[in-house]
Amino acid sequence: MTSRIAVESPSENRLHQESEAAQALVELRAMLTDGFGVEFSILDGASGDLLHTAAAHRGLDWLVRAELCRTIARRQEPDLIEDDEPLVSLAIPVLAGEREVVALGTFMSRPLSPETSRASLQRWLGMNEPALAAWLAAQEIWPPARLLAVARLLVDKLAAERGTASLEKELSSVSLNLATTYEEISLLYHLTQNLKLSSRTEELGQRALEWLADVLPVESLAMQLVTTSRSDEGARDEISETTLLSHGPAPVDDEGFARLVSHLEIKLDHRPTIINQPMTDEASWPFAGIRQAIIIPLSEGNNLLGYLAVFNHRDGHELGTVEASLLTSVAAILGIHSGNIELYRQQAEFLNDVVRALTSAIDAKDPHTCGHSNRVGQVARRLAEELGGDSHMLGRIYLAGLLHDTGKIGIDDTVLRKEGRLTEAEYEHIKTHAEIGHRILAGLKQLDDVLPVVLHHHEQWDGKGYPHGLAGESIPLMARIVAVADSFDAMTSDRPYRKGMPDERLDAIMREGAGGQWDARVVDAFFRARDDIREISERERGGVSLTVRPRA
Repeated sequence: MTSRIAVESPSENRLHQESEAAQALVELRAMLTDGFGVEFSILDGASGDLLHTAAAHRGLDWLVRAELCRTIARRQEPDLIEDDEPLVSLAIPVLAGEREVVALGTFMSRPLSPETSRASLQRWLGMNEPALAAWLAAQEIWPPARLLAVARLLVDKLAAERGTASLEKELSSVSLNLATTYEEISLLYHLTQNLKLSSRTEELGQRALEWLADVLPVESLAMQLVTTSRSDEGARDEISETTLLSHGPAPVDDEGFARLVSHLEIKLDHRPTIINQPMTDEASWPFAGIRQAIIIPLSEGNNLLGYLAVFNHRDGHELGTVEASLLTSVAAILGIHSGNIELYRQQAEFLNDVVRALTSAIDAKDPHTCGHSNRVGQVARRLAEELGGDSHMLGRIYLAGLLHDTGKIGIDDTVLRKEGRLTEAEYEHIKTHAEIGHRILAGLKQLDDVLPVVLHHHEQWDGKGYPHGLAGESIPLMARIVAVADSFDAMTSDRPYRKGMPDERLDAIMREGAGGQWDARVVDAFFRARDDIREISERERGGVSLTVRPRA
């Protein structure tokens, strides 16, 4: 399909724009006159220059009024800029075409009284007596509150109409593109529908080649993915590894593809490179199997991800801009997808670093409980698995176990490390760690499902826990699971003032607390998985202690 675009000269374009702007002002004035029954003056919203002066305003001093109208334009809210009964001036910020303007109208706010000076009205409006009499006879009484309400409705109506017009314009453009490039849109739709952060670039790239093969009349397609490493000097990126994906009988292998890119001197910022006969018929052309080809770099920002290529038109025709345009779109999508995967990886890595830092900080606060958070996370994950939790839940509950005691960062060290029995005041202080931890982590959106565990892991099934005294099913399930894991590790851990409980004693406490302190379902799961949990506990206690010993 061939289309022609009429190109205007700069002067013709300027005249066209000026004509459209003048027509927009005429339509705006007519609409305001119909709506309010008075003629409006029009001022430029940016400069305050008068674009049109109403008959009732020809005698006005515009210096101060223009500045007030500019203020109205910045605020984008209608307002009364003068109120000198019985006259009021209403300023309305609106758009005339693409131009931001302020419309200024003068109204009667109440009927004339015998005390009203007609001479002052004549001076205010710049009219003689006959003109004033005619103007007054045509006026409707507009109370200021009603005037402002109608002005706001008008502004909202115009904004809605502009939005509708914009949507209609976009819809028309999209419909045209759909009609003329259906196959391309269909391909890109399928490609974007398969974008998942869990999808590997190789997997998505292979699918893209298969879909392109259904659309493009070529014998084969290939995608070379590259892994780059930065030199010590940081001056440039160097390709360290390549992987070739292909569909159809590709005329080059991985090494040959790299030589092709080098021969054509394709750079990161290159547009599609299109090669056809007679270039490939020359004796110096080193790739006998390639008659036509298009090659485009795959990139995300300044990062080279690889190259996308198609080879040899099935009917021997030249490859051109239509095929290159589609390849460019596909390359852009693949580049963005790869960039998103990298950003997601960086975010996940950052979150892991934050969790590790917080866990280390908690362990450093109380060396006697070093490794407690990790053990609670491991045991909680095993309990969740026993209860039928899916892989996502298992990962999140382990994270919740790691972070459940984050609030202990805010607990006084002398209380936290006290080896004897706590006073009532000290116990109340320690109980605040659940809410402190919740406040510390509340700003991390990635931890939204972990926050309830941090806040409620000391709630009890019978409602006697803290901080909110929740009971039964109102306690989040993951919090109920972590509560059992937390209690198990606390009871089996050695302290300076006591040894960890023997199995018999711990089992008895767990059974007694089922349905009281803990959810009986979780306790049942604990006993079903007891051997695994004991193994986890013993294995994880072999970690490195954060206890700092003084030098000899």
